[in-house]
Amino acid sequence: MNVVFLAPSYPAEMQQYTRGLAEVGVNVFGVGDSPRAGLPKSLKPHLADYLQVPRIMDEADVLERVHAWLCGRTVDRVLCNWEPLVLLAARMRERFGVPGMTHDQVLGFRDKMLMKERVKRAGLRVPHAFRVRSEKEIRDAAEKVGYPLILKPIAGAGSADTYKVRSRQELEAVLPKMRHVQEASCEEFIEGEEFTYDTICVGGEPLYENVAQYLPKPIIARSEQWISPVIITVRDLNQPRIRAGMNLGRGVLKALEMGDGFTHMEWYLTPKGEVVFGEIGCRPGGAHLVDQMNWTSDVDLFREWARVVCWHSFKANGPRKYNAGIVFKRALGEGRITSITGLGDYMRRYGDWVVAEELLRPGQSRRNWKQTLVSDGFIAVRHPDWDEAYKMSFAAATDVTLYAGG
Repeated sequence: MNVVFLAPSYPAEMQQYTRGLAEVGVNVFGVGDSPRAGLPKSLKPHLADYLQVPRIMDEADVLERVHAWLCGRTVDRVLCNWEPLVLLAARMRERFGVPGMTHDQVLGFRDKMLMKERVKRAGLRVPHAFRVRSEKEIRDAAEKVGYPLILKPIAGAGSADTYKVRSRQELEAVLPKMRHVQEASCEEFIEGEEFTYDTICVGGEPLYENVAQYLPKPIIARSEQWISPVIITVRDLNQPRIRAGMNLGRGVLKALEMGDGFTHMEWYLTPKGEVVFGEIGCRPGGAHLVDQMNWTSDVDLFREWARVVCWHSFKANGPRKYNAGIVFKRALGEGRITSITGLGDYMRRYGDWVVAEELLRPGQSRRNWKQTLVSDGFIAVRHPDWDEAYKMSFAAATDVTLYAGG
């Protein structure tokens, strides 16, 4: 089987999906804008061939270059797990007559307003929302939605350019920050806890399911630099409140005509017990969420995803053993990391349950916490008991500190 895989080296986790594809016995033809010579040595053995394009976001140009490059070779799949390129992958499938989700199906996962319209038509609860393209439309929509509200890009990813607006005065302050966004969604703010619903599907039917909780909600974590965001996967999926969110998620998959592959959905549980749809992508969650799912069950979902999308087979059916928590750290100060405090004591207390510690070290430059959730590194733990996993995660959030300066 020959598979075209878009962006096999960037973001970094795409290298694991490339490995997974090679390990299930397919020829991986990678397409990206990274120079061939600059590809990681660990990645090269998993690629049957590689095409460097000048601009990976230029759909028309990439389509023509890939078409010429593949001339005379059979293609069986076109795959992509990076949000900005999922529509390009769909265009390629249609161009080459390859099985998989169509451009219209993928658009339902990419365009947040179209997404909500299709989910709402299926009778599922979604936030009240309007598509807006100008400051006037934003102001008009805000009057209809009411405050507080959420303003975010139609085709965004994560929490980038997403704002919670509490009043007309705050709206006026946010508007200049949104001028580079061509289309946005002005929508009802949902009060409550925020969770994920993650799947690997064949024909829209989940063969693997996961739920994780954001602590705090991403909209809060992305607005305050001092916060160490925490995400914890839920070991016990049979809790009534968790099952309600999973049932919502399964309904969303049907409403959007999901095909094969990963999905990553966010949903809310209100104080009254109502489950409300947030948004969904037909790709995996980022920021090491797939690593968390692997740590939860001691599986390799990078490889299992590849097995599913290529052979419609899923072999990792082991039990969920742990609640896996990941804590993203943000240094105090600017410039380069100067010191880390509390890490030694933390590892002495909880080291037996730590599965990864990848904090930046003194001398390394800080990352822009607004642009990457991973920020200045992370600590990941797991434990069979939710309360213990929660305690260890928040101990990493409060007791370990990175400092920067200079």
